[in-house]
Amino acid sequence: MKGLQKIVRSMRDLGRGMSRASGLATPHKPVSIGLALGGGFARGIVHVGVLKALEAENIPISFVAGTSVGALIGAAYCSGVTPAELEEIAARVRFRDLARWTLSRYGFATNQRMINFLNNILKVKTFEELRTPLAITATDFASGEGVVFRSGPLADPVRASCAYPGVFLPVMVNGRLLVDGMLAHSLPTRPVRDMGADRVIAVSLRSRWSEAGGPKHIFDVIGQCFSIAQDMNCVQAKQCADFVIEPDVTGYRYDDFERSSELVALGESVTHAALPEIRKWLERYCQPSP
Repeated sequence: MKGLQKIVRSMRDLGRGMSRASGLATPHKPVSIGLALGGGFARGIVHVGVLKALEAENIPISFVAGTSVGALIGAAYCSGVTPAELEEIAARVRFRDLARWTLSRYGFATNQRMINFLNNILKVKTFEELRTPLAITATDFASGEGVVFRSGPLADPVRASCAYPGVFLPVMVNGRLLVDGMLAHSLPTRPVRDMGADRVIAVSLRSRWSEAGGPKHIFDVIGQCFSIAQDMNCVQAKQCADFVIEPDVTGYRYDDFERSSELVALGESVTHAALPEIRKWLERYCQPSP
C-alpha cells in the first residue's frame, strides 16, 4: 500500500512539473468586482458616466451596493437598465418626478412619487429578480443603526435610502422608520464587500463650497452640512475599497438635474482616467497561480 501511495505522489508531482514546463496555468477563478455608489442627489448622476465607462472597457461588475441616489441608480442598473438608457432617463428626470413639496413637521417634501418613477424604469420589482446582486443601505431613525436590504420589493428600500433628513419625510419599511443611508453608510463599501466581492471600486463625490456670499436658503445649509458629514464619515469606508473614484462635483447644485449631460461626461472622464490603475490591480489579482 505504501508503495502504491508513493507512486501516486510521484505521478502527481511529475504532472505538476510538466504543466509548469509546458506553460500551462493552474485554473484561477475570475475576480468578482463590487461597485459601491455613494450619495449626492442630482450630482449622483455622475454614477451613470462611471457605469458607461466601465461597460465600454468591458470591466465586469458582479455586485453593487448603493446609498441614496447610488441606491436608485444601482437598482436600475442591476435590474437590466443599460448605462445608455440611464443617460436618457437622467436627461429628462426632474425633482417633480421623484418628490413633491408638502407641509409636515418631519420634512419639506415626500418622495412618494418615486414609487411610480421606479415602477416605470425598473425592469423587475424585487431583489430576487435582479440580474446583478444589489445591496441598498438606509439608516434606522430610532437607533441610528445601518440597515442593508438585499431581498424583497425594491421601491421602498430605495425611497428610504433617499430620504434626506430635514428635506424628505422618513420612510416606514417593515415597521422601522428609516432615513437616508448616507448617515450609516455614506459610501457602502462594507456592504458590497460582505456580498462576496473580491475587489471593490467605490465612487465618492467630492465637492467644496463654491457659492459666493454664503448659503441662499435652508436647503443650502442642510446640503452643505451633510456634505461635510459625508466627507468625515467616508474615511473608513474608503479604506475598505481597493480603488476610489472621486469626481469633483464642486459647482453643481443638489438639484442640478438640468446639467445631467455634464455630470455623465464628468463621470466618464474621471473613470477613463482611472482605468489604467484599475486594470493594473485587476491584472495583478488575476495572475494564474504557479
